[in-house]
Amino acid sequence: MTRSTAEKNSGRRPVSGGISRRAMLVASGGWLGAAGGAPAVFGSSAGRTKAARSTILIWLSGGPSHIDLWDMKPNAPAEIRGTFQPISTSAPDIMLCEHLPHLAQQAHHLALVRSVGQYGRGVNDHHSGYYYYLTGHPSGPVFPNSRTPLPDDWPFVGSVVAAKKPPHPGLPSTLWLPSLPQHPRPGTIAARIGVQYDPVVIQGSHAEPMTFRSPCLTLEGDVTVERLEHRQSLLQAIDAAERDVATISKLRNYDELQTRALSLLTSPESKQAFDLTQEPKDVRERYGPYLNGMSMLMARRLVEAGVPFITVNWQNDYKEDEKRGCLGGEWDTHWKNFSCLKDYLVPRFDRPFAALLADLHERGLLEETLIVVTSEMGRSPKLGDPRSGGSGAAEPGRDHWTHCQTVLLAGGGIRGGQVYGSSDKIGGYPAEKPVGPEHIARTIYHAMGIDDLNAVDLQGRPFHVMEEGEPLVDLF
Repeated sequence: MTRSTAEKNSGRRPVSGGISRRAMLVASGGWLGAAGGAPAVFGSSAGRTKAARSTILIWLSGGPSHIDLWDMKPNAPAEIRGTFQPISTSAPDIMLCEHLPHLAQQAHHLALVRSVGQYGRGVNDHHSGYYYYLTGHPSGPVFPNSRTPLPDDWPFVGSVVAAKKPPHPGLPSTLWLPSLPQHPRPGTIAARIGVQYDPVVIQGSHAEPMTFRSPCLTLEGDVTVERLEHRQSLLQAIDAAERDVATISKLRNYDELQTRALSLLTSPESKQAFDLTQEPKDVRERYGPYLNGMSMLMARRLVEAGVPFITVNWQNDYKEDEKRGCLGGEWDTHWKNFSCLKDYLVPRFDRPFAALLADLHERGLLEETLIVVTSEMGRSPKLGDPRSGGSGAAEPGRDHWTHCQTVLLAGGGIRGGQVYGSSDKIGGYPAEKPVGPEHIARTIYHAMGIDDLNAVDLQGRPFHVMEEGEPLVDLF
């Protein structure tokens, strides 16, 4: 691929093949630290004492600026470090942005992996980054930004967890809320392991932040549960007469979806799990009044209900953000980087995420719940995105940057208060312990007690879900 605008702006000469001088991709799929940096430590089962019951994946769509939030460079030139200042936290080794005061008080629960990069194995854009981080598989150098999910894609991490863990007796094993991405993004479906492991979407809205609905959880018009069950029996009789042996396996997957949808509609447990009015007022206020905060509170309720994998997808508020010019609320800060972060994005993340960590800890659930905060990319080290006026803009932005970012982890057996790896002096490339999205995916599987990653595709052929990457056992 050609050298990106952001890469040119960084002032750093690109490395052949797009791989940082600080890292080397070896044929076995492992990653080794180069001179001056300690190697990453991997393993299969060491370091994990007890498997987590649930994972909460918080997806900050658009790509938050790691250099302005959790990998700050206060000694770098002004055009790199920006205007935000670092502050001390409850963990001696962790400094965070001054606009994360609530999270600073919970930093002793956090592990920050500051050395995650894509190493030229994908395209410097959103769809490619979604695919890489949500599946653990690089997209490759040709991946259109209009690319939609395909049936033979590698599966979403949450779908693999759903396939490998025992099914929940009354709820889906993987849920996505408060919505899927606005544009269909690759990496968000079960793909080659079967539609029966696709996430169930629970929809929320900014207008009614406490109300969550799903097509699977809503009966329309005059359709009662009894009528629905009658229709189900009738469909089964018709299907039995029409099925062809060649398609029986594929149809069975859809049968499982139908059965799951029916059980959701008739289950009192599902209605109770999705009812936020059952939460005390002071608990709701702790998470804040906005949809993303209520989604994190909902995630905590679903953990209590035993759901194995919950994705909280940062949801835009277009109407409010059009006035502000923050690209619809996503973390894709091509312009107005600092005002959008300070006045809108960071406060709406800081308060509820800190509340989620504290809430899970106080309820004794954090140790058995893995939390992952990530996105499809970081932001360019040098301020001044050419798309928004460059360095001379009144409110400069930061461009896409797939070469380095920080992933936040907590709970699930991970030791809090630690920093894993580092980036170089401008936050442009991994330095010590360089790792990739595949290692984050493998760490999720490791925390959830999933060591067997063998699977069967839609044609009945065996395959291995992930050949590359190893869990970061040093975190545990």
